[in-house]
Amino acid sequence: MRTNLIGLVLTLALPFPALAENIIASDPEALADYMRSIGYRAELTTDDEGDPKIKSATGGANFSIYFYGCERNKQCDSIQLSSGFDLDNGSSLNAVNSWNSKKRYGKAYLDDENDPYVEYDINLANGGVSQENFRDTLELWDRVLTDFRSYVDF
Repeated sequence: MRTNLIGLVLTLALPFPALAENIIASDPEALADYMRSIGYRAELTTDDEGDPKIKSATGGANFSIYFYGCERNKQCDSIQLSSGFDLDNGSSLNAVNSWNSKKRYGKAYLDDENDPYVEYDINLANGGVSQENFRDTLELWDRVLTDFRSYVDF
């Protein structure tokens, strides 16, 4: 019995393996670094308000990651993936409404020139999401963006 107790104490005293850090919006550089580590281009910059912004590409199109819920351009709590397509003749409200009614992921809208945009919001508050979950989300975004690009015939 004593041997088992000593073994248990020694086992509990050993350090646990380090868990992978979660993806959080309050650390844009770490988010960009993670994206680079899995093969994405990720250029960290700022938007017009001074909040962090990441420029990237997937699915044959450029996209941006905008940071939201920021306090003085830091400590953000969510992100939005966004991509727009500058079409010669724009798109139609019917086309965008059709996309939104048939697709679960990726909301679409038209800008003031009737160019179509698609966006995907991700809540990263209260500890963020695992790297595996974020990677899966980026893969989903890749499919959404590829489908949308084809849908708007870009």
